[in-house]
Amino acid sequence: MSDKEKSHGRSPHGEQAHGSIHSSISGSARGFASMDEKKQREIASKGGKAAHEKGTAHEFTPEEAREAGSKGGRVAHERGTAHEWTSEEARAAGRKGGQSVSQNREHMSEIGKKGGMSSGGTTLEHER
Repeated sequence: MSDKEKSHGRSPHGEQAHGSIHSSISGSARGFASMDEKKQREIASKGGKAAHEKGTAHEFTPEEAREAGSKGGRVAHERGTAHEWTSEEARAAGRKGGQSVSQNREHMSEIGKKGGMSSGGTTLEHER
């Protein structure tokens, strides 16, 4: 085989020579893809933290966040890994959420105003 043929990774008969870049690429996982999931998450977490520190991290819009959360929930349910809430856990979460919302007086005032407007500002018969 001539030097010119070697440099192009071909045998004298025009076939791909062994050891060329094309024959070395295989379907097996390499690099990041070959690491276990825990190690991948560690590395990705560090990258995310660094991006936030630099100010280059992606900021989700409320719509993007809803979509991502919904997708994650669907996948978890499909895999059977979604958290199943006990009735006590659900009650506790509802109480906690209600308490934090009700402490925001401005927010509660807005809710009350909207409620009054949507009812046409009328009062119930027993309140008159």
